[in-house]
Amino acid sequence: MSSPTDIKSPKPVVRILHLEDSRVDHALVKFALQRSQLACELTLVDTMEDFEVQLGSSAFDVVLADYHLPGFTGLDAWEFARELRPDLPFVVLSGAIGEAAAVDAMHRGVSDYLLKDNMHRLAHVIERALEVSETRRAKVLADAELAESRQRLAELAEHLQTGIEQERADIAREIHDDIGGALAAVKLDLAWVGRHAKDDAMQRHITSAMEMLQHALGASQRIMLNLRPPILDQGLVAAVQWLATSFERRTGTRVLVRRSSEVIEVSRELQLVAYRTAQEALTNVSKHAQATAVDIDLSDREGVLTLEVNDNGQGLSAQALRKAKSFGLLGLRERAAKVDGWLDISSSPRGTSVILSVPLNTVSHPADGDVNEEQQHDQGGFV
Repeated sequence: MSSPTDIKSPKPVVRILHLEDSRVDHALVKFALQRSQLACELTLVDTMEDFEVQLGSSAFDVVLADYHLPGFTGLDAWEFARELRPDLPFVVLSGAIGEAAAVDAMHRGVSDYLLKDNMHRLAHVIERALEVSETRRAKVLADAELAESRQRLAELAEHLQTGIEQERADIAREIHDDIGGALAAVKLDLAWVGRHAKDDAMQRHITSAMEMLQHALGASQRIMLNLRPPILDQGLVAAVQWLATSFERRTGTRVLVRRSSEVIEVSRELQLVAYRTAQEALTNVSKHAQATAVDIDLSDREGVLTLEVNDNGQGLSAQALRKAKSFGLLGLRERAAKVDGWLDISSSPRGTSVILSVPLNTVSHPADGDVNEEQQHDQGGFV
């Protein structure tokens, strides 16, 4: 006895719209499909008007059309079907379509064609056209789902970046107001104690404590500036210059900043994207590049904001650039996409280059000429 799993479910009935002006050929089509045991329903039409009515009012799975018809061709029917049902399989069945006409039909997007002399292959051609159509529909659906998923990921990344920036600002404010204020108050108290202390040992301890306190104040200020530098309020050029100067002082790596003008007017959002890009690029230089020099070029020429960071370090391999955990690079790309820009990263054994480009659709101001920052430098790359 066969188990329930051995019983195959019947195939769905294929609904075929047959465009044919010959009743004999229609009968041959019906006979060929019956012999192949293809479960189907055939609806015959022989004019363009009836074809349009049937296609617009009924749900068909496939169209089977003759090529030569009174006053029109199968390709005329295909053009109408493509406008109404672009995903509907369309098979041309003709007695003598000709090679040129067949090639033209396939180029236009017809699913397949078959000569009436090969009627025994009709069921196979129809089934193949249905499978291809189903595959295409599945791909379109998968592409749409992938695009929606990417859009959601982009929105999530934007939400996370906004939250991170807000958290950075909140932490910087707390450091300034609470920790910075408390350390400043302790420093004043220690200074008062130092002025009134007579014992040498106590003075030494106070001096040591003052040095540690000054170090803590410097560290808190440095952390606060990295989280949300007030220099951003002075504009993008000033912020990038401050970032470069701080990096050069901290690492000893020579940095040269070039800019197209003293003031580059951009939105607050774009200013932050460019600043964070430069900051991340310099962070990677200090961690991985083993560079001795860095170039930073900042320009707003030709309606495009361009930030380019080059170093002369050891470079990155293609595998390192593609690795899944390069969240810093992924974050930079998401930031660039958020402002309708793009990020390009290239690397070689002579160094790495990070380029941020963003169209300035709403910003227009006169150029102030080229102003170069005279700092020591060799040549630039980023890791």
